[in-house]
Amino acid sequence: MPGKGLTPYQGKGRCFGEYRCKKCNRLWMSANSWANCGQDCTKCNVRVYPHKQTPLEKPAGLDKGDLEKEHPSSLCEKCKQLGRNCRSGRF
Repeated sequence: MPGKGLTPYQGKGRCFGEYRCKKCNRLWMSANSWANCGQDCTKCNVRVYPHKQTPLEKPAGLDKGDLEKEHPSSLCEKCKQLGRNCRSGRF
C-alpha cells in the first residue's frame, strides 16, 4: 500500500533507485537501492531516501554492468545495517 514505509518499494530484494538531495539538489541513481534504506549525499552527508524505485532488469538472467562499478558502502544505509557490502551474499 502506498504511503507505508520510507521508500516506494517495499520488497525484500535489491532494486533500482532514483535519489535527489533536498539540501543541495544533487541527483543520482543506484542499482543498490533497498526498501526503507537511504543513501548519504556525497556533497552534504545527508541521508536521502529514493523518490522512485523500480525492479532491476536482468537480461538473460544476468545483472549486467552493475558489479563493474564500485559501490560506496560508506554512504549506503543497507551496508551499514549489514556491516558489509550489500551486494555480496544473499538475504
